[in-house]
Amino acid sequence: MQSVYNFIVSPKNGRSTSEKIINGKKLLLNTEVQNHHYTNRFGIVNSVPKVTDGIIEAGDEIIVHHNVFRRFRDVRGKEKDSKSFYKEDMFFVYPEQVYAYKRDGKWNALPGYCFIQPIANKKQFSLHKEVEAIGIIKYASEEFESGALVGFVPGMEYEFNIEGQRLYRVPTNKITVEYEYQGDEEEYNPCWV
Repeated sequence: MQSVYNFIVSPKNGRSTSEKIINGKKLLLNTEVQNHHYTNRFGIVNSVPKVTDGIIEAGDEIIVHHNVFRRFRDVRGKEKDSKSFYKEDMFFVYPEQVYAYKRDGKWNALPGYCFIQPIANKKQFSLHKEVEAIGIIKYASEEFESGALVGFVPGMEYEFNIEGQRLYRVPTNKITVEYEYQGDEEEYNPCWV
């Protein structure tokens, strides 16, 4: 089956990230359906749309918007699937809801987005552990190179956990400056990720 405009995607390892297996035992992290932080954002592409730019292929792992696989409660308290739900473990995903893809073991940001690693705050008396709105590009689209130190508009970052690293997805048009390295920048990744 192939959609005209949408990807058909299955969630990777289920729709929710509210459970973890530790030493063979299940640990429940969240019981709340409404919380989007525990919705899986990783999927496997089953088929690409008929109208496509050809970047993403069937079988690629992708990062999607948090509402794609989400379940929620309506105003009457009835649990419902997102509007992306098709059947079983299949979902229709608009191209605008896809931010990155993984091929040959390497993540690649789609045009219009970068994934940025925050840097540690070196100020001795600061309460903030990371420098606000500055980071190192980990996964870049064609506008920037991976490894560049950049500044971006505050509030434009959206947090993702990709392979144990906390990264911010930032639209490339919200990146305002590219800095030169001073040599003492240190990536910030809290141990709980």
